[in-house]
Amino acid sequence: MNGSETLDVLAFGAHPDDVEIGMGGTVAKHAAAGDKVGICDLTYAELSSNGTPLLRQQEAAAAAEVLGIAVRSNLGMPDRGLTGEAAQVSAIVRELRLRRPRIVFAPYWHDRHPDHVRCSQLVQEALFNAKLRKYLPELPAWNVEHVYYYFINDVYEADVMVDVSAVYEQKLASLRAYRSQFDATGPDSVRTPLNQGYVERVEARDRLLGQKRLVPYAEGFVSKLPLLVEKF
Repeated sequence: MNGSETLDVLAFGAHPDDVEIGMGGTVAKHAAAGDKVGICDLTYAELSSNGTPLLRQQEAAAAAEVLGIAVRSNLGMPDRGLTGEAAQVSAIVRELRLRRPRIVFAPYWHDRHPDHVRCSQLVQEALFNAKLRKYLPELPAWNVEHVYYYFINDVYEADVMVDVSAVYEQKLASLRAYRSQFDATGPDSVRTPLNQGYVERVEARDRLLGQKRLVPYAEGFVSKLPLLVEKF
């Protein structure tokens, strides 16, 4: 799943499972509609209290299969080492130029996990640099049409939301694929916020958001630009 396939949608996360938490339903919905969807994880989450990098990669592949995505890649940056240095920005620019997505998603820029915040900042910088034809000129410049930011741990007011009711079981199944993170019954597992009812809290969050528009489940997003529509 790591080829240089051109995509319609590319979602970035700091760790395997970030995208599933924030927008797994939206990913599944795009994939079901025939869009080519990719997830790019920046790190292998090697500092997680539970699991190993190899196990997390196996879980990420299983979650990707559940969601029906075309490509999942990992840039191998250090967990808790997203510094914003030029090499990290360049790696994301290369991903954008190779995949040439129409829509990009990144974590919202406020979150209690510093890596989520820095992932958001890195993607924002890379999106700007990807447009510059004299930056990494060996790869053609690319300008993404739409950029949206999804919530992981902390939820703020959404500019737009997606009704994910019809695919919500897929989202839950993709989260359950990460047994090392969300299941506290493993022989070597230790208690963390993730394995103490975290998936249930994500479900409650998505249900509450859906209630605002009288749908069972929704995922919320923020746009830095006004949403443009033909008419109301």
